[in-house]
Amino acid sequence: MKKKQYRKVSSEYLKKVETTARDLRILTEISALISSTLDYDELIRMVMEKAKAVMEAAACSILIYNPETNKLEFEVALSGEDTMSELLKNKITLGMGQGIAGWVAKNRKLLFIKDAQADKRFYQEADKLTGFVTEKMIAAPLIGRRGLIGVAEIINPTREDYDMEILQILMRHFAIAIENAIYHRESIERERMKQELEFASVLQKSFLPEKPFYQKKNLTVRALNIPAKEIGGDFYDYREPVSGKVGVFIGDISGKGVSAALYMAKMVSEFRYSARRVRTPEKVMKRLNQMLASAPRGIFLTAIYLIVDSTDGTVLITNAGHPPVLLLTSRGMQILSGPSGPPLGMIEDEYPVYSFTMKRGDRILLVTDGVFEAKNKKGERIGFQQFSEFVRRNRKEENLLDTITGYVQAFSKGTQQADDLTIVEVGYC
Repeated sequence: MKKKQYRKVSSEYLKKVETTARDLRILTEISALISSTLDYDELIRMVMEKAKAVMEAAACSILIYNPETNKLEFEVALSGEDTMSELLKNKITLGMGQGIAGWVAKNRKLLFIKDAQADKRFYQEADKLTGFVTEKMIAAPLIGRRGLIGVAEIINPTREDYDMEILQILMRHFAIAIENAIYHRESIERERMKQELEFASVLQKSFLPEKPFYQKKNLTVRALNIPAKEIGGDFYDYREPVSGKVGVFIGDISGKGVSAALYMAKMVSEFRYSARRVRTPEKVMKRLNQMLASAPRGIFLTAIYLIVDSTDGTVLITNAGHPPVLLLTSRGMQILSGPSGPPLGMIEDEYPVYSFTMKRGDRILLVTDGVFEAKNKKGERIGFQQFSEFVRRNRKEENLLDTITGYVQAFSKGTQQADDLTIVEVGYC
């Protein structure tokens, strides 16, 4: 039986094996640790605490890359001072190439700086702000599937027997974990926004008339509203300011999204309040204009408010920078280009009123610009003139609103609806 042969190894070799085994064990522990949570804030802190412990460092920090500003922003900084992180987050940002972190972000290379104060790339302002003294530094880029995530900094590490390759593997682990947490946070935010938009959409629709059809003696009102997104800036309403008369309002708030929807809801409420107290359309417009004067800059409203007498067909109209009214009769179509005031919320002004009389069988058509501003795949718009001609040819259609909607959708087929689409028809029979 052969005797086992043993090979002698040096103490340096054994120490290297032990160090490698320790580093591999640490990597395994870190993999398990960073897989335990997808909470972004918790993960960032865990990553920094582990890096600080592994490298026996005085401090660690992570700067996250903001692609919108093309700058690095401090996300977290761990040291003996709890206020250090907040100071850096609120006061310090680095451009690409600025400071050691900026150089690492720009060049995508890991750096080990033995004397930070002597390095020309070192950004002194962070130490001046916090009172911390940076002597040595390891700065590593964090690269994910979408590119640069940020830069990790290990400040004043005392451990010197680390393996550079192991350190790079550690940073790749950190980058993957942080990116996954970012994806998770973004998905939660998207879901939250989706729920808020759905709620805002339901709330906004509740401000529109309960039914898109209204009848009062000889008058009928039909309406259609198709927002470009979940929520929009177009709206319409109808009221009975006095017995025997019907007031019809159509408006288009500038902008899209939540801000437009909020002001749309506010304007509907104000209109309903004003329409109950004021019997002439020009005074209602003036009141709404005064109310919108306090709106944020850039918010304005184009609108038309008309009051129709259900007995004799007399119509009073006030226009605030809105597309003109179309009058459809048995003989043809007329564009009622009466006097107009400026959009509501722009300047203090008077709003003129003009009138005409509808005959039996006549119809009035009110639209927002989303109807004739629709584009086709070539980027061509319908245009108000072409839209008016279409209405003239189809003025006898019983379901004119559906006919117009079909025309607009056919014209813009294959494109995304860019603006809200609202049509109101007032008939006198």
